[in-house]
Amino acid sequence: MSAHSLPESTNLWHGLEVDKALEMLDSDANSGLTSQEVEHRRQKYGLNELEENGGRSPWQILLDQFTNIMLLMLIAVAFISGFLDLLALTGGTLKPGEVPFKDTIAIMAIVILNGILGYVQESRAEKALAALKKLSSPSVRVLRDDKLGDVAAKELVPGDVMLLEAGVQIAADGRLIEQSNLQVRESALTGEAEAVNKQAILTLPEDAPLGDRLNSVFQGTEVLQGRAKVLVTHTGMRTELGKIAAMLQSVDSEPTPLQQRMTQLGNVLVTGSLVLVAIVVGGGLIHDLTQGIGWKNLQELVEVSLSMAVAVVPEGLPAVITVTLALGTQRMVKHHALIRKLPAVETLGSVTTICSDKTGTLTQNKMVVQSVYTNNSTFRVSGEGYTPIGDFQLNGEKANLDECPEISALLVPCAVCNDAVLQQQQGVWAILGDPTEGALVTLAGKAGIEQDQWSSKLPRVAEFPFSSERKRMSVICQLEAVATGESSITAIDPAIAGFVESEEKYLMFTKGSPELTLERCTKIHLGNHSIPISDEHRSQIVVANDQMASKGLRVLGFAYKPLTEVPPDGSEDTSEVDLVWLGLVGMLDAPRPEVRAAVQECRHAGIRPIMITGDHQLTAQAIAIDLGIAQEGDRVLTGKELQLLSDQELEQQVDLVSIYARVSPEHKLRIVQALQRRGRFVAMTGDGVNDAPALKQADIGIAMGITGTDVSKEASDMILLDDNFATIVAATKEGRVVYTNIRRFIKYILGSNIGEVLTIAAAPLLGLGGVPLSPLQILWMNLVTDGLPALALAVEPPEPDVMERPPFSPRESIFARGLGSYMIRIGIVFAIITIILMEWAYKHSHAVGYQGDPDTWKTMVFTSLCLAQMGHAIAIRSNNRLTIEMNPFSNPFVLGSVIVTTILQLMLIYVPPLRAFFGTHELSFSELMICIGFSALMFVWIEGEKIFFRFMGKKTV
Repeated sequence: MSAHSLPESTNLWHGLEVDKALEMLDSDANSGLTSQEVEHRRQKYGLNELEENGGRSPWQILLDQFTNIMLLMLIAVAFISGFLDLLALTGGTLKPGEVPFKDTIAIMAIVILNGILGYVQESRAEKALAALKKLSSPSVRVLRDDKLGDVAAKELVPGDVMLLEAGVQIAADGRLIEQSNLQVRESALTGEAEAVNKQAILTLPEDAPLGDRLNSVFQGTEVLQGRAKVLVTHTGMRTELGKIAAMLQSVDSEPTPLQQRMTQLGNVLVTGSLVLVAIVVGGGLIHDLTQGIGWKNLQELVEVSLSMAVAVVPEGLPAVITVTLALGTQRMVKHHALIRKLPAVETLGSVTTICSDKTGTLTQNKMVVQSVYTNNSTFRVSGEGYTPIGDFQLNGEKANLDECPEISALLVPCAVCNDAVLQQQQGVWAILGDPTEGALVTLAGKAGIEQDQWSSKLPRVAEFPFSSERKRMSVICQLEAVATGESSITAIDPAIAGFVESEEKYLMFTKGSPELTLERCTKIHLGNHSIPISDEHRSQIVVANDQMASKGLRVLGFAYKPLTEVPPDGSEDTSEVDLVWLGLVGMLDAPRPEVRAAVQECRHAGIRPIMITGDHQLTAQAIAIDLGIAQEGDRVLTGKELQLLSDQELEQQVDLVSIYARVSPEHKLRIVQALQRRGRFVAMTGDGVNDAPALKQADIGIAMGITGTDVSKEASDMILLDDNFATIVAATKEGRVVYTNIRRFIKYILGSNIGEVLTIAAAPLLGLGGVPLSPLQILWMNLVTDGLPALALAVEPPEPDVMERPPFSPRESIFARGLGSYMIRIGIVFAIITIILMEWAYKHSHAVGYQGDPDTWKTMVFTSLCLAQMGHAIAIRSNNRLTIEMNPFSNPFVLGSVIVTTILQLMLIYVPPLRAFFGTHELSFSELMICIGFSALMFVWIEGEKIFFRFMGKKTV
């Protein structure tokens, strides 16, 4: 078969016999491909490497920051203001001491700073694909031209024969030709931590899930032990790793709810500003033309327009939002959640669905024995993690182990037929070795059977290692005679005295698959002796095994056999016969104790938790029911069933299913997409390479900090430093607080902005000479007078019911729930108060005999607007509670910001250099008191609103 006709199917090779696969790829297991054929195939398939699609360049990202409609309007204002200053400079009409172009410079500085701020947030390039590439092996050993040699991994082609050994990172997908005791760690690809035992002789169904393809190996996984010869079936982007890379690059990043709301806000503000500018300029021109003045006041109208345009744009808002999100990030780190992308802080508050992996997130990633069955009795075992403290309970009561000799007899092999080590480090119990074996050592320790002591009493002299064919392991231990010369029977511990009936000097302990171990037994251990095993005994054991398995427990069977001599190596089949049955041990990766409360909190907050796991469906169901994620009788959707569903059918199912088991990478991505099409806002957890596309697709991608791969972390928005589901819930609460505070200071900032715009627009309509506020003064108000209190409002403590309500819709308008009407209402009140003051101040400063500058009225307007915002900041801390009902020191930053901002405002009036730069005039004490009096009316109005709404029985936003 030539290279151009090679099969393309990616679901074919594990379903073929080895010889058939070699034939289809026109390869030879003993000599490999020829160099000529390798070159032909490389031309067809390309290099064995992951391909990267081009993204935005840093310059493109920077330029994109200046396409924001509000920044574009400010740029236009800066250029027009600069042009007017240039005309004044060349025409000699500048006022004495006035600095030309100061408005232009100030506005452009704000524009550039906002652009840089956006660039820094957005330019963190996605490094997920780069991390994925690190999983590729640099070189590989292959057979070519009947010779063995090393080649660069990127040179591999389908049909190559590669050799694997322990420690090797697999360079391509392949079908096993032959193998010897091969174990591969596939956790990065499948998400499951346990090593996989591979078997070349198997032929599997075409629909076998990725984790069950025991006759295949995959790029990016690691050989733990054994060796193998592999036929390369897929390279580059056709590998499972390549498919993940393609999915990763196909996922488009959607704007976050906050980004969408800010875009909407900008569009509304700019459109409203332009309409208002058109009305003011048009009205002014019509008035001038009808009065016969002509175009005389055009420049004045343009200056009014510029001031209005600057007033409507909340220049300080991007900085305040960024600082707010950064503060939220710091608070989340204290809860063990690390935010990688700032907008994710607020986005968390909109989450409606949390899709969580099981292992290590909902569970402890520690196997804990739950049940022990022996002598037709099932004991429940208590305890947490690997701590060797717990009780054995029979029928709900604590069992006395002295009255249950079968328990001690069963627990001895748990301790000695074991390669794990239990140790205490800094007060925490941990295991070295396999988690399953660690659970058995812990179980024995709960009964006082210490591994160290029993390893001395029963030193191991030989073993039959675990193999995937036998699904069991055995150890041979020696029974030592004591120095008194007594027989070994009297010298051994009473716990195993019944194991030996004559002068046997060795004991073989076996553990493994209950079914395969039981079929090798001819006796059963009851009390202190063994008797022939009956069919009734066997059926009782099978029923007990099925009951444990139905609860999602991983079940192991135990047996022993007395020996007179050590069996020779390789005699497993002949030695592991005529065993004596001891009992069953059922274990589970136990749920984290704090997760139950976190799931309950999710329910109260209107958030739906979903479990998505690669584990068996019974195990997944048992954990989900225990935690409250699902109820008895709820449907479990498996990966195999999901594969048969169309996207439309899956979309109909996602609202009904809370447990997904035995799923693959594509399934996770499809589940997230289906939920999103249903309007759900999804947070997805993951740790493996296979999770990266789903993490990127999710509205919030959450990677594991302890077990997570670099690929999953780079694709995520947030990293759980403790891999704990409860941390997600705590972060979601913080996200809600951040969003509430963002809405609070948007109300605060934009209410005053509307007041500024209306005040500026009223000046020419009332026939007052000049613009009451210059662009520089407006920038001061928007950045300092508004900015500092807004930052203080950003750290307002959470309201008590923040997690007792459903999440607000992520697609709600920024003006939703009364925010828009509040801004307009407060803006109008602002304007009315200020316009009344402005009218009085204009007449006051133009009265006959007035000693000050006629433009003093402008400074009074400027000061009143700024001081009114201080009252606004104090009143807006709560939507419903009066200021006197609140503790002023629960957020001391608000009080501090009001004091600091007031002092800064007074410095602009009474410090000569600042007064000259900002174009203000010194106010007399009486004028200042009048400004303060008018400003206080704003505070009084807002507090009055609260009383009114309380009387009407309504809550404000």
